[in-house]
Amino acid sequence: MAQHKRSVTVIGLGPMGRSMVKAFLDAGIEVTVWNRTASKADDLVALGAKRADTVADALDANELIVVSLAHYQAMHDVLGQAPDHIEGKVVANLSSDSPEHTRAGASWVLDHGGKFLTGGFMSEGPNITHPDSYLYFSGPQDVFDANKDLLRPLSRQEYLGEDYGLAQVFYQAELALFNAFMLGWEQALAIVDRSGADLDRFVANAAEHPHTYRDFMRQWAEFAKQGGWADADSLNLMYNATQHIIETSEALGVDAELTKTIQDYHRRAIAATEKAGHPVSVYRVLRGDAE
Repeated sequence: MAQHKRSVTVIGLGPMGRSMVKAFLDAGIEVTVWNRTASKADDLVALGAKRADTVADALDANELIVVSLAHYQAMHDVLGQAPDHIEGKVVANLSSDSPEHTRAGASWVLDHGGKFLTGGFMSEGPNITHPDSYLYFSGPQDVFDANKDLLRPLSRQEYLGEDYGLAQVFYQAELALFNAFMLGWEQALAIVDRSGADLDRFVANAAEHPHTYRDFMRQWAEFAKQGGWADADSLNLMYNATQHIIETSEALGVDAELTKTIQDYHRRAIAATEKAGHPVSVYRVLRGDAE
């Protein structure tokens, strides 16, 4: 029985696109590449990738087209150079954007006769082959099933469902968590460092907390199903606790704007609680339905 050609096109050679090309090549998959700045493909071509001179050539080279660009408008700008070459192709856009823009991008590809998958990488930067990395996918089940083996070298796969925007919902939610965590971690490091205390000793203790964070995440998710956790005394306690963090930070010359933002959420929950006559959670403030 003749073997089917295992090949893919990658459009966009930023850090993530480059990592994807290398992962495909390492798996023995033929890769055609295109980038707006053609010279960015030089070292990948030296590794075995094929260079497409035009977007039309990149689309014509393979059935599966993996897109890794800054946002979805860039996909429109790039694929819009050869819209009549999209018909019959599977476009897997792994760029970051909002769920709404993702769904609109899917409609645009479908209108031009193509099929569409969307995805979002959860990885340590461009290190997509890290054991803890994974890739959210959403879109039609049959399209995912037909292409999942070819896409498997990129990362562990988490297929979420038919809604084109669902992968971005999960991806952006995880980024919201990650960004807040990392900024909070940097503030914590700055407090300890500016105080002159032993930074390594602090890290050794603080690094033991992730298991506690995991338990809080699960517990707070259960609370969220009921409208969030709220207790009037605890809201006031948290408001006062954030004030102590602010005073500690500012006395050391550390920027405390992040903590001030957190404190303001507790202030708003306290105000909503007083107005409603019953506890109103910070979760409801974040959801926008505290009134």
